[in-house]
Amino acid sequence: MHDEKEQTARARTGVSVAEATEAILASFSPLSAVAVPLAECLGLVLAEDVYSDIDLPPFDNSAMDGYAVRAEDTRGASPEHPAGLRVIGYIPAGSAPGPGDFVAPGTAFRVMTGAPVPPGADAVVRFEDTNEGRALAKPGLQPGSARAEPVSIGSDVLIYTVMQKGDSLRPRGEDVQAGTLVLGKGTLIRAYEIGVLAAVGKGQVTVHRRPRVAILATGDELVDVDQTPGPGQIRNSNNYAVAAQVSTWGGIALNLGVARDTLEDTTARIKQALDLKPDLLITSAGVSVGDYDVVKEVLMSLGSISMWQVRMRPGKPLAFGHLGPERVPFMGLPGNPVSSMVNMELFGRAAILKMLGRDQIQRTPVIAKALEPLENSSGRQHYIRGIVIREGNEYTARSTGGQGSNLLTSMSRANALLVIDEDTQLIEAGQTVKALLLD
Repeated sequence: MHDEKEQTARARTGVSVAEATEAILASFSPLSAVAVPLAECLGLVLAEDVYSDIDLPPFDNSAMDGYAVRAEDTRGASPEHPAGLRVIGYIPAGSAPGPGDFVAPGTAFRVMTGAPVPPGADAVVRFEDTNEGRALAKPGLQPGSARAEPVSIGSDVLIYTVMQKGDSLRPRGEDVQAGTLVLGKGTLIRAYEIGVLAAVGKGQVTVHRRPRVAILATGDELVDVDQTPGPGQIRNSNNYAVAAQVSTWGGIALNLGVARDTLEDTTARIKQALDLKPDLLITSAGVSVGDYDVVKEVLMSLGSISMWQVRMRPGKPLAFGHLGPERVPFMGLPGNPVSSMVNMELFGRAAILKMLGRDQIQRTPVIAKALEPLENSSGRQHYIRGIVIREGNEYTARSTGGQGSNLLTSMSRANALLVIDEDTQLIEAGQTVKALLLD
């Protein structure tokens, strides 16, 4: 019993995940606003209100290839009794009606999709509802196998259907009117917003700049990815995985390689990182209780560290503080690769999104039905690598298998982290579990 109490007490050391999240995010705010070319704005957040300089669309235009007509002139039209209208002009997309172009009673203009509709017209008849479109129905011709000859100017086009005012016609300013707000400050720029910004002439956009994140691994055992590890060595996967996470979330990753396990080299490499004036400095390894975890000593000499451990599994050894005279935020990740990536998912991602100016910086959990028992013997908040599938109206969840913090492939198989609170030891099959979807 005494041993069990001691184990629980040891597990309870450090701050909770919620406390760690609050403390870390308090050190970050949206970064300064910069003008960025439109093509480079994807994933960034507007730091200005954007107004349209023109009406969208800027003129009445056709939504179809067809004929611009007066709807009144098609009254009573049918396949058996078509309305005949004299074609008096042609307007392709990119052209404009001439000074004298006007759809008078009994006349029509041939127009293409997006072409301006001349004055007097209040509807567009698509080709399929005229004798031009029906020409393909001749014996021996399959629809689409030949192109109908356009009705020549000065001839009559036959209309087979009754039109209503506004049919297939896009009026000026239907989407946006000049001077109106189209995108507000704080809007996340997706592909759809890129389209809007282009349409209103924003070749440069004021956004919160991307955070620059310096990434430094530590450890004598590390070699680079293109080297064959010797006895006692492993490849440096942490830098590449963390850099990829930073890039995925919209930051600029500065991969600074590896610092060796000496005070001199670690101090020099961290100072070099600070010289780059990053918005966040991240190291991996060297912040636990090992004999060669010299990062702690260096950090204390260069700044202040306010947190060392979080009550979570994996990822308990997590340092956070500020370094150098400019108090650059620092995050010291564990050396185990899964622990490192989980810490980044929970804390690094939120910090980066906050610096980008995003409103939603935390993943919203879904509730899933466990397909198997999920255990938590750590006494800490447990993040199980899992696979979540949507089946009908519910989500189901299962573990990826082995949960060792060195099992990199378990992260590549996972699409979610299954969250078990520190006071919960077991979630039975059939019970629900919170899941943070990674994809």
